[in-house]
Formats: sequence, structure tokens, C-alpha cells
Amino acid sequence: MSARPDESLTRISGPWTHRSVHAGNGMFHVVEAGDGPLVLLLHGFPQFWWTWRRQLRSLPAAGYRVVAPDLRGYGASDKPPRGYDLPTLAGDMAGLIRALGETCAVVVGHDWGGLVGWTMGALDPKTVRRLVTVSAPHPLRMRQAMLTEPMGQLRASGHLLGYQLPLVPERRLTADGAARVGALLDAWSGPGWPDEEVSRTYRDAFRIPTVAHCALEYHRWFVRSQMRPDGLRYRRLMRTEIEMPTLQMHGALDTCTLPRTAQGSSRYVAAPYRWRLIEGAGHYPHEECADQFDAELLGWLGDPEPDR
Repeated sequence: MSARPDESLTRISGPWTHRSVHAGNGMFHVVEAGDGPLVLLLHGFPQFWWTWRRQLRSLPAAGYRVVAPDLRGYGASDKPPRGYDLPTLAGDMAGLIRALGETCAVVVGHDWGGLVGWTMGALDPKTVRRLVTVSAPHPLRMRQAMLTEPMGQLRASGHLLGYQLPLVPERRLTADGAARVGALLDAWSGPGWPDEEVSRTYRDAFRIPTVAHCALEYHRWFVRSQMRPDGLRYRRLMRTEIEMPTLQMHGALDTCTLPRTAQGSSRYVAAPYRWRLIEGAGHYPHEECADQFDAELLGWLGDPEPDR
């Protein structure tokens, strides 16, 4: 078995720069490219900033300044013992926007990054100019679907419930070179993705010490807070309607968050809203069908009056 990887492996070279930015109470590793209006790209589970490598080329070419951070607990960002609730994670990213010298950004979030994006839109709306969520239902819609569709979204979210155990899920995810991470990528994607090199990159990044634990703390908060005052407070705050133009993209073959679960999110958006289903893609449309994804994203970003 190879030695445990360290944070240096997340500093993958390309037409971008790596730096550390202090925001809120932590230090965040960010990858940056281009000049122009700020677009913040937020990754999901079980990934890190590198999931946006295609968009770190296409968006700067279209005239945007693009920043892709490692979220709290991931990659080369700080890994504190707590703070893995959605309000804190949203505060991290609102603070990062300000630390980057901007008052607001287009926020594009995939999976957990999308849940962070929805939360920013409701709790810190001045920092979000436009919102794009990918494979990420509104958190209240996700909860409703899990409660009302036991054979649908609840079944698809079985991993979420399994992650509530202490210690055991971390060991399972990182065993055998994080083989289980590769299995999740395979299971949730459409056919033909990922190849071995992509899978190995994510597996290695997940074996950086404490990353697995921090990543699982997101899932633990989401489930455990349902019965606690902090969860009730969060749900109350999230009833605030989203007031910025919103684009929601989803892979038609997503078996992790079902398209019908995501589609019910529009009720929480009071602004112009666009839904796009990407045929042939699973849970990772921005990687699996990058050209189609980028065409949809850039077309919508370039539209001064996105449709309802």
C-alpha cells in the first residue's frame, strides 16, 4: 500500500494559479484563472476543486474571473474539528468572496457545493449575483423528497444514512486506496465516466489525512440536525425565497439525487428560473458532458434577462 497522500497532490498544474486565502475563521486553498466578473465554483462529494478543471479553461476564455476553492475540510483547505453545517459553510464562501476583493459573485455549486449555494442565496443574498446549482436540490426539497418518497429519494440517499455511524464509514471509504470512492463515482455517473486516471485522482485526494472524516461531517450534520434546534432554525431561514436569477442543471441519469427531486426546487425561487436536464449524464454533468454543460452555463450567463 502506498504512503498516505498529502495536500501537495491537490496543487495540480494547469492554466491557473494556486494560492491560500484567509476568509472567516479559516484558510482556503483556491485555484484562480481569468479576469472579469467573478464566478465561484463550489465542488461536491467526494471531490475537490479539480472537478472544475474544464470550466477553469472555458469560463476565463469567455471573459470571467474564475475561482474554485477546496471547501472546508477538503483538499488543501483548513480541516477544523467543527463547522460542517450549511450556514457555516455558506458563511465561509460569502467571506471568501469578500476576501477576493468582491462584494458578490456568480455562485456555481455541484452536489454539496450546490447546497452551500442555495444556502448563500437565502442567508447571504447580497453576495450572490446569480445562482447555478448542479445535481443539487434545494435543501428543503431534498428533505421533503426523503420523507415522502421512501422508494425514491430516501433509497437513493441510503449512503447518507449509512454515514451516521462513527469512524466506520471513514475506514470503509479510505480502505484499499479509497476503492469505495471510485465505486461511488462509477455508481453515480452515466456510462463511460470516470476513466482510471480521474478516479485515481479523486481516490488519492480522499486519502489525505482527515479529509474523509471532514467530508462525512457534512452528511452527519444534515441528518442529525433534522431533530435539533439548529436544524429547525436552518429550515425556517431556508423558507426565504431566492431573489437572484437561478439556473438549475441536472443529469438525466443521476441515481444519487433523482432529477424529480431536484425539479421540485423551483417553488423556492422568486426570480427568473431556468431548468436544464442534461441527457446522457449522471451526477457529474460538468465533467461527463462538459461541452454541453459549458454551452448551457455560458449561454445563460451571457443572457441579460434569463427566462422564467
